Amino acid sequence: QVQLVESGGGLVQAGDSLRLSCAASGRTFSNYAMGWFRQAPGKEREFVASISWSDGRRYYADSVKGRFSLSRDNAKNSVYLQMNSLKPEDTAVYFCAAKKYSYSLASGTVDFWGQGTQVTVSS
Repeated sequence: QVQLVESGGGLVQAGDSLRLSCAASGRTFSNYAMGWFRQAPGKEREFVASISWSDGRRYYADSVKGRFSLSRDNAKNSVYLQMNSLKPEDTAVYFCAAKKYSYSLASGTVDFWGQGTQVTVSS
């Protein structure tokens, strides 16, 4: 079992930056692809970014490419989402996710979810 705890959300203005963190429990963090999804009010949950378990390959949704950057620190059992040039349409609850021995989470199939952290971007 892996528990994921997100932090770093908040209220910012358009153009600002935020850094989300996700801390994972367990001793096999490096065996998991890690990533982020988001869900805006009235919309379905959507893939944002993920990083593979083995080679560090990253995948991003088109809507965040060039603005968001994902990294992981296996020594700290953590993954980070640096969000720059935020837009009002980035407003959503952001969920951390994990899937064992995976390269991408873009399919939406994951093993574990965090509880989510709210990001609100005002115009």
